[in-house]
Amino acid sequence: MKLSMSPRVKRSILCWLLLLPLVVVILFPFGVMFVTALRPRDELFVFPPTWAFSRFVWTNITEMWEKVNFGTALLNSIYVSVSSTLLALLFGIPAAYALSRFRFPGKGLYRQFLLVTQMMSPIVLVLGLFRLMVVFGLVNSPNSLVFTYAAFNLAFTIWMLQSYFNTIPHELEEAAWIDGASAFVSITRIFLPLAVPAMVVTAIFTFINSWNEFVLALTMLRESDSYTLPVMVFAQVAGRYQIEWHHVMAATLMATVPVAVVFSWLQRYLIRGMALGAVK
Repeated sequence: MKLSMSPRVKRSILCWLLLLPLVVVILFPFGVMFVTALRPRDELFVFPPTWAFSRFVWTNITEMWEKVNFGTALLNSIYVSVSSTLLALLFGIPAAYALSRFRFPGKGLYRQFLLVTQMMSPIVLVLGLFRLMVVFGLVNSPNSLVFTYAAFNLAFTIWMLQSYFNTIPHELEEAAWIDGASAFVSITRIFLPLAVPAMVVTAIFTFINSWNEFVLALTMLRESDSYTLPVMVFAQVAGRYQIEWHHVMAATLMATVPVAVVFSWLQRYLIRGMALGAVK
């Protein structure tokens, strides 16, 4: 008896076969990172290289945590990423709302300016930013990264939110005004709940950008107690006569966990916000 597959199943199998090489390329570095982080030190440089090893050495993570001051760098990265994300949203939401709902001279030019700023690399302004932080006394302080990351992510935040705000019907706010609601009430109780999906997506990208940024952090931070995770991992490789690769990979592995957790956690709120907006 022949088994027949529906066209939908055939398309799914074909799509997975086409995507399989890309999936392998994406997951390969993570596999190398995981294997290197948890294998015995004396099995790191075997030749020919193999994926197999004698045992999982979970103590590599605990040794790394104590040796490289990982806990402090983790807290610094969380503080910088969360603070810069909240700051970008705090200023980006009103600006995006103004671009979406109001007409004023130079509006088109300002939107183009926001787009052009996304093409500029932070490395171009790193010297000027460093001198500015020297004037404010923020060098070697995580707060210097909070303000810098929020400023660089602000244009992206406004552009993303303004595009989504344009899809929310203006008649919903007008109906609230007719019922006696003030502009503030209509924005906070009608408009913003409908914009939850856009705010969550923007927050995810802003958080990841702040979490992974390296050049500005390396420039602004001078002491190990103020390092973020990218700088801390770099410090374990640069200028070392002997590199403890199992510790480096263990630190890299642990640095990816918070991003994965945040993305998974916010994804639930993203789906719920989309459903909430559809119902309303």
